[in-house]
Amino acid sequence: MELTSDSTIVFEAWGIPVNSTIVNTWIIMVLLTGASMLITRKLRPDVPPNRWRTMLEVIVQGIQSQIQEITIRPARHLLYFAGTLFLFIATSNLLLVVPGFHPPTASLSTTAALALAVLVAVPLFGITSRGFGGYLKTYIEPSVIMLPFNIISEFTRGISLAIRLYGNIMSGAVIAAILLGVAPFFFPVVMDMLGLLTGLVQAYIFAILATVYISSATADPHPTKSEKETT
Repeated sequence: MELTSDSTIVFEAWGIPVNSTIVNTWIIMVLLTGASMLITRKLRPDVPPNRWRTMLEVIVQGIQSQIQEITIRPARHLLYFAGTLFLFIATSNLLLVVPGFHPPTASLSTTAALALAVLVAVPLFGITSRGFGGYLKTYIEPSVIMLPFNIISEFTRGISLAIRLYGNIMSGAVIAAILLGVAPFFFPVVMDMLGLLTGLVQAYIFAILATVYISSATADPHPTKSEKETT
């Protein structure tokens, strides 16, 4: 039973093997890019929104409202980053119902890459918000003794993100494969429905955790009185 598509080589480019996980990742990127270009090709005030544009606006506003509940600072770039994570993971998991499609999120290499993106984004957002010295100062708060623990905490966050997403998607694939052998007509339908729900939940959790980590790195250590009243 093949649980991950990393071992499936689709073709070779300049002697470099390209596996099914990479190909499926490209497919998702093309789908998301193509869909956004088609939906927003007539994005003008004089053109009334169609149902696809309305659906996209609802998704974007929903992501933005979730970010605003976590951070009080203007976070337009955070919307782009967290929204991209959510849409990519959600689309990957939803395409699980397509026969022959192996979601990239069921591969540890993909989830590790997503977690690495969050690990890189946290200090970048932190430095942009606080400055280089201000962000590095957070590693020795409240005491310089906490420096090694804060560094370890940064890496364990990324590891936990990768393992959590990979474990949930992989476990669903294993259970579906087992039940397919037991009852090939009934259980696959049930598992597909549960897989869709689990995929959306995992995409939401991953994006929210990434937002929380970035928000903590960009938070003002000495909030003003108005910010305290807002929180």
